[in-house]
Amino acid sequence: MKKRRSTKRQFVICIRSEDPDLLTPRMIYEVLPDENAAKSHYLRVVDNEGEDYLYPADYFTLIDFPRAIEDAIAPTLPTSSRTRSAGVRLRPKVTHRSA
Repeated sequence: MKKRRSTKRQFVICIRSEDPDLLTPRMIYEVLPDENAAKSHYLRVVDNEGEDYLYPADYFTLIDFPRAIEDAIAPTLPTSSRTRSAGVRLRPKVTHRSA
């Protein structure tokens, strides 16, 4: 018998980024569960460097895929290179200065 996942995966598309090396606009990311982050309007995603960090929720738009598509794209998404710690980690805000 096939086991059902207890929680549905949540996916987002990046619509804005302060640093395109970390988050790429128009790229799909999987959201990792983090209730405390959500209360503060942040999402925990695995960025392009393979690290899970908190990013402002307004950098993303939520998308809902059918289960078959979720299962097909999940292996192609960035994965965390470490296990998630209990601590909150925020990416520093990048400011670009003009010369």
